[in-house]
Amino acid sequence: MTQNTDDTVGLKVTQVSHAYGSVPVLNGVSLQVDAGEIHCLLGPSGSGKTTLLRLVAGLEKLRSGTINIFGRIVGNDQAHVPPEDRSIGFVFQDYALFPHLSVQRNVEFGMKRQDESREDPQELLRRVGMQDFAQAMPHTLSGGQQQRVALARALARQPRVMLLDEPFSGLDARLRDEIRSSTIKLLRTAGVATVMVTHDPVEAMAVADRISVIHDGRIEQSGEPEELYLRPVNHRVATSLGEANLLESVVKQGVVQTPLGSVTAPRFQEGDKVAVLFRPECLRVTQQPEENSAPVKLRDVRFLGDRTRVEVETECGEVLFASVPMQQANGLATDVHLAMLTTPAVVGTNDNESRKHSP
Repeated sequence: MTQNTDDTVGLKVTQVSHAYGSVPVLNGVSLQVDAGEIHCLLGPSGSGKTTLLRLVAGLEKLRSGTINIFGRIVGNDQAHVPPEDRSIGFVFQDYALFPHLSVQRNVEFGMKRQDESREDPQELLRRVGMQDFAQAMPHTLSGGQQQRVALARALARQPRVMLLDEPFSGLDARLRDEIRSSTIKLLRTAGVATVMVTHDPVEAMAVADRISVIHDGRIEQSGEPEELYLRPVNHRVATSLGEANLLESVVKQGVVQTPLGSVTAPRFQEGDKVAVLFRPECLRVTQQPEENSAPVKLRDVRFLGDRTRVEVETECGEVLFASVPMQQANGLATDVHLAMLTTPAVVGTNDNESRKHSP
């Protein structure tokens, strides 16, 4: 990704903290989203994702920190620009369509009445594939259709920043992939800086240019999907991005010993408690020993369609999972061997690790 300039930074959140009464929700959150970028906030329920979107949208007043949209401060502890003046589009999780208005009137509601350059509502509906439903009422639409109308209404204001709060969570798997793909393509084409909230790591990696993993109101790590998946800074980031084998150990003379061999740990000091991350697809299971492989006991084999999940136990009692091609799992006996396909990452185990190493 190219170096940011003032013209390309769509949204900049700096040291934002927030609380409801005496209960802290966000603690020093900072992130940056460029024009045309899809940035996913990934985290469990209650981690502060939706609160951050509401603060960016101006639906709540900021207590501490700064929110900047294309070089303009829209919120800090002294200033609060109202939502309608922030050039923000917001698609809520439940879509929040007006039930008493037709599809077209829902879209028209989002338009600036005095703006002569506003788009034709029919053109907006055409862009989301809903031009034939202009006079339909929201309750007659499917979930996917309601989602597209909500997107058209959000785009009607010609926003510079789009906020999506788990907009695809209510759709079935096939429809979710289809609607998500068309939505992301539309937002990229429009050059909108987009923040999407999700708790689904597969969804985050499928659509995001960058991901911020948030937990207990803190950003644990921000980066490109591959970076977070292969080089997470701690346990929480590792497990947030998918299934992870984590073997705890201690750094000695710059390396960490594992049942599959030693791994260098250049970021850590002598005696640090760490964990070695083995992604399931980065392990190989064989009947015969190979170089740098270790003997293990086969515990379970599960066929999952595009892959096979193999559960094994090391001589030290650690249970590991490998994701292997179906043909590789055929005919495996009880005694097998496990080897690393790639060098694993060494991650921190304490809360401070993310703040030490996250960009």
